[in-house]
Amino acid sequence: HGLKSAFKDRPRAYQETQAEAVAYVAMQNIGVDTGNYSLGYVATWAKDKAVIHSALSEIQQVSNKVIELSDGLTKQLGLQEAQKEPEHDLKKLSAQDLNQSYQSLQQQIRQATSPQQKSELKNQLNDVHQEISDQTQKQLQAFAEKNPGIKQPDPEYDQSLKR
Repeated sequence: HGLKSAFKDRPRAYQETQAEAVAYVAMQNIGVDTGNYSLGYVATWAKDKAVIHSALSEIQQVSNKVIELSDGLTKQLGLQEAQKEPEHDLKKLSAQDLNQSYQSLQQQIRQATSPQQKSELKNQLNDVHQEISDQTQKQLQAFAEKNPGIKQPDPEYDQSLKR
């Protein structure tokens, strides 16, 4: 947002919102969670909903560029982690981590340039989706077992709805 920036004439609330939101997204991309600080900071500057709505498109564009540059430098310097096989790690992830992984894969798919890369990412996304579904089913089953007083759906009624 310096003197030669395309954003130099924007109101300070807009600039602060955009800068911190981009920083948050970029840090998430490299595995650093700054949510405790960043989200409150953005909320402070974006009290007017119009600020965040008008900044969203540029936040996405600038974030994509920052991530692209960051990923390129990471690769160039040989700092990227070895790709882990998702099916081995997914069962160990918390619901929050699975959700973040899902969102990250969706973003990577949107940014992927080669069909092969998109296909691999979609396969990973499907694996994460399946694990989220499996964990949710287990949690619901455990909840139902701990709360037998809650009326369970009648399977015959469910079948009648399908007809």
